[in-house]
Amino acid sequence: MKKSLMALGTALMLGGTASAQKVTFEEFDLDNGLHVVLHQDNSAPVVITSVMYHVGAKDEQPNRTGFAHFFEHLLFEGTKNIARGEWFKLVTANGGNNNANTTDDRTYYYEVFPSNNLELALWMESERLMHPVINQIGVDTQNEVVKEEKRLRVDNQPYGNLIKAVKQNMFKVHPYKWTTIGEMEHLDAATLEEFQAFNKKFYVPNNAVLVIAGQFDKAQAKEWITKYFSAIPKGAPVSRQKIEEAPITQEFKASWEDPNIQIPMLVASYRTPSMKSRDARILDMISTYLSDGKSSKLYKKIVDEKKMALQIGAFNYSQEDYDGVFISNGPGDPQLCKKTVAILKKALAKKKPCFGICLGTQLMALAVGAKTYKLIFGHRSQNQPCIYLPTQQCYLTSQNHGYAVNEKTLPKDWRILFRNLNDGTVAGIEHKKDPFFSVQFHPEAMPGPMDTQWLFERFYRML
Repeated sequence: MKKSLMALGTALMLGGTASAQKVTFEEFDLDNGLHVVLHQDNSAPVVITSVMYHVGAKDEQPNRTGFAHFFEHLLFEGTKNIARGEWFKLVTANGGNNNANTTDDRTYYYEVFPSNNLELALWMESERLMHPVINQIGVDTQNEVVKEEKRLRVDNQPYGNLIKAVKQNMFKVHPYKWTTIGEMEHLDAATLEEFQAFNKKFYVPNNAVLVIAGQFDKAQAKEWITKYFSAIPKGAPVSRQKIEEAPITQEFKASWEDPNIQIPMLVASYRTPSMKSRDARILDMISTYLSDGKSSKLYKKIVDEKKMALQIGAFNYSQEDYDGVFISNGPGDPQLCKKTVAILKKALAKKKPCFGICLGTQLMALAVGAKTYKLIFGHRSQNQPCIYLPTQQCYLTSQNHGYAVNEKTLPKDWRILFRNLNDGTVAGIEHKKDPFFSVQFHPEAMPGPMDTQWLFERFYRML
């Protein structure tokens, strides 16, 4: 099956532009369930071979956290045909480099080689999947490696427990509440049989995606893929329990004592939709606009102009089940933190909520501390698509798939931006004076079918 993917890249120059690149790829499945994606790029004589396994920290047991990340290390120990300690030597001896990483949702392994070594990379990854050696020597060795990593990057790192503190407060029942690196006492208590069972359950071809990208012959690659991967037995289907968090309906505050710091950091966190949603992509763009670089809005306001902090940042923590938008301010003067909160809320009220991204307008109003609001258009019995906050003096909207704007009740200070192509109803509006933009996100309401580039360009002009 051949497909194309529109990869959006944005570059802010003299005003702001958006560009799109067409990425062609072919995908297919082997009989054992392994999903394969091939993308040819002949711009350089290199090829990357990667395998992503659908297993992360959220697939662990509460008393055995850190398993997924542990396997990121353990599966470099060796295989039936690659002796212990020889994996990295084999890669570097053939002009390549490799690594792996783990998140709450997946584990990813890759090798980058000169394009004439694709077969070697495919053989090595098939060895990792089919013939891993999981013994007590490897477990004991990597247990000490992971402990040292945790001491270096988390325990003894200033603000190293930031993500842990946020996750514990944002999630009460979902496995996202623990960290990817896990707790060392859980790894110490685990038996060899538990590690072997984890491998047997999750490291199976029907729970993996193989991707080849770069300069290679597609027919030859398919032949090698069949040669090295088709004989690997299909594993049992991986079942996952769906765990949902109760909605956050009001602001709450928490603190974390960090012995490694002297200056406090302020973090505002929002639980947002899954990375699989369109909203997550928009949140990525919003966070980039707010804090990417020293010319960004928050950095210029908080660090340069107000001098309230040494640094500030915002990012969308994309995950499979839930996302999280983190806005951190710090380190800085403790007495200035309260003032910074007010400025952050003002920025959020004008930028993120106004674009209508992730929450209903009522929840957005709560997020910025609004006590009352005025309905601009829509129905009170459903999620209001636009409200006005008198105390904040700003408008909020949220995407809503059941509405088209009522042209007769549209306030005079708003203008029609575009109409629904099916029935001519108003589907997009903008405020005549304020830099404000609202879209209903019906595919048929856009100027072209899902014209994302147009939307991004319009958004940059708005800001």
